[in-house]
Amino acid sequence: MAQSSEPTILEMRSITKEFPGVKALENVSLTVRAGEIHAICGENGAGKSTLMKVLSGVYPYGSYTGEIFFQGAESRFSNIRQSENAGIVIIHQELALIPLLSITENIFLGNEPRKGFAIDWIEAKRRAIELLARVGLDDDPDTLVKDIGVGKQQLVEIAKALNKSVKLLILDEPTAALNESDSQHLLDLLRGLKGRGITSIMISHKLNEIEAIADEITILRDGKTIETLDVAKDGVDEDRIIRGMVGRVLENRFPKRNAKIGEVFFEVKNWTVQHPHSADRLVVKNSSFTVRRGEVVGFAGLMGAGRTELAMSLFGRSYGNFISGQVFKDGKEIRLRNVDEAIDQGLAYVSEDRKALGLNLLDDIKTSITAAKLSKISKLDVVNKVEEYNVSEKFRKSLRIKTPTVDEGVNKLSGGNQQKVVLAKWMFTDPDLLILDEPTRGIDVGAKTEIYGIINDLAASGKGIIMISSELPELLGVSDRIYTIFEGAITNEMTAEQANPESLMRSMTSSNKKAS
Repeated sequence: MAQSSEPTILEMRSITKEFPGVKALENVSLTVRAGEIHAICGENGAGKSTLMKVLSGVYPYGSYTGEIFFQGAESRFSNIRQSENAGIVIIHQELALIPLLSITENIFLGNEPRKGFAIDWIEAKRRAIELLARVGLDDDPDTLVKDIGVGKQQLVEIAKALNKSVKLLILDEPTAALNESDSQHLLDLLRGLKGRGITSIMISHKLNEIEAIADEITILRDGKTIETLDVAKDGVDEDRIIRGMVGRVLENRFPKRNAKIGEVFFEVKNWTVQHPHSADRLVVKNSSFTVRRGEVVGFAGLMGAGRTELAMSLFGRSYGNFISGQVFKDGKEIRLRNVDEAIDQGLAYVSEDRKALGLNLLDDIKTSITAAKLSKISKLDVVNKVEEYNVSEKFRKSLRIKTPTVDEGVNKLSGGNQQKVVLAKWMFTDPDLLILDEPTRGIDVGAKTEIYGIINDLAASGKGIIMISSELPELLGVSDRIYTIFEGAITNEMTAEQANPESLMRSMTSSNKKAS
């Protein structure tokens, strides 16, 4: 247990929060010292985000039991504006920015500087430049948010927080969608804020980042506080964090499998795709690759390299303007001009953004699982509700989706369980080739291991798997072969035995395409 003489800025005592049929938090306590970076770790569904929503007033006083003390005074926030006025600002994993507004407009939205009855945009822009400089962003503050990357959007969110005179900054999975360089920049920024006396709470599943940046770590499991660790004094490493999160030693994060790889059954030749809005920009350039039955083929590349664009353009030309290329399945050329044709030809695509593209969060689980191929449970265009339930229940059990019933809304599931629903949805179509785009993004280490097991089982059944991931250890642990992509072009191909982080990174950052 961590001990320190630093003053306490936040204390949450015996917080209990219940939803219908679920106790999300049970007597959870949290103590955060002033000026530290405090991490909260736990599996999906452990209660991390719920606890922060209680703290920030998203779940108002009266909807939970327990006490919150901030800067020595009891706080009873009825809404998020009250917590922000006290100096507590939360940045959610789904950023609260408006894409069609400028950086300046987003920073001051709802809090614009005034000159009389009018907004003083000259002052707003001047202050925006100062705030952007503090977070290391030199973009023009008139730039629309939609025109900057996710990493810069995170910095805009932090600039918004600094404008609100933040004393306690809460970040929920801040690096989940960032590449390595953007993640490192954000972590360095947090260290800089710490140097200026700003306290941070960080929720993350990237345990290497937690180990590198956190002063203390509080671990939650099943809605309860398990322990708080002092990173320096307690000799904390990733294995120690995992043991606290899952309650046991996780022997092998990448389950072993006996790969039985068959013949090439899927081949792409000279695939070229144009950016949907820029006629002079190619997002996929003359790319060729193969997939064998029973094989997991990894695709490695930095953010923006063209991995997702390649996958989506193959899946029924869901992205970009098709220029040229051929696709062969079992030696015969096939047409993939729309999503229906892709599904009919045995392709499935698990999007990197499960909430925006993989699921309708207003649907229940059974509707979500069967949505991609209703014809399998329909007769004369009428869905057989009994069959829909039975099919979904089968997937609930086989994939160990944690829910009391498949009638539950998918929005009530943890991230890991939502991802299992997306996998079930596409497994239901019985594909020959399953494209997985960042399938473990934003889910905990235990759920990741379960996803890897599902991938192994699919490969063992003879499916071909394409695995896109930004985490090189994951690609190395799961794949049989790996292709690298740089600026829309495939630059190298290597077996898992040949590959290592250094060789992959060289090929991910070089335009020197491997000779074939």
